[in-house]
Amino acid sequence: MHGLRTRARGVATWQVTLGVALLVLGFLIAAQLRSEGPRVRYTSQERTPLVETALDLQAQQEALKAQLLSIRAEIQGYEQQGQGGAAITGKLNEQLQAVRLASGLVALQGPGLVIQLSDSTAAVPPGGNARDYLVGGADVLAVVRALWLSGAEAIAVNGERLVVSTAIIDIGGSVLVNSAYLAPPYQVAAIGPAGMFDKLVRVPGFVDFVKSRAQTFGIGVSYATPATVDLPAYAGSVTLRYGKAAPTPEPSVVAP
Repeated sequence: MHGLRTRARGVATWQVTLGVALLVLGFLIAAQLRSEGPRVRYTSQERTPLVETALDLQAQQEALKAQLLSIRAEIQGYEQQGQGGAAITGKLNEQLQAVRLASGLVALQGPGLVIQLSDSTAAVPPGGNARDYLVGGADVLAVVRALWLSGAEAIAVNGERLVVSTAIIDIGGSVLVNSAYLAPPYQVAAIGPAGMFDKLVRVPGFVDFVKSRAQTFGIGVSYATPATVDLPAYAGSVTLRYGKAAPTPEPSVVAP
């Protein structure tokens, strides 16, 4: 016992401390290794399904990307077709509007000229024809023709828009225009270029017509050039299906 105590005293204190520290370190290392084993095994066991899941998600993502690109391309195709369709629709609308304007189906407003024809107030002389002192369909038609020749683009008589199928005829004591019975005075309103009145008075036969009707029978012929002339749209039915301009007859040649 005494020898054991002597050897124990002979062992340095630092050696004992070092031994205890190494022993504790050994226990810690062993515990760490025991804890790492299951975690490594768990990671290795779960890695394969996780990788497979990630690959599946990636494949789905790629498929969705491809579907998105396909949808975008389809939308662009529809947009291009829509632009082309819009251009065609716009062109057709322009053509339709031009036809409506030419057919008198659109109300117009613009500079122009108004000619008014009113019955004579002069007394009918003995043996005279009372009808000569009244404005008839032939008078209205003569003014309308002169206005067309003066460059008129649209004409209306007492609010009745003239179209290609319009007829101006006498019915009793009134004038029938389209399907409306009109009573005097008759206002023939026209929209056209500036200076239309100057062109009107140069139309062959128009001045003679005015002189014969105004000076001889007292028919009232007056005119006005308002800044704005309003013409209504044609309100009747359109029954014309086809038409073309009649050829101008060649002047006859008389041999000397």
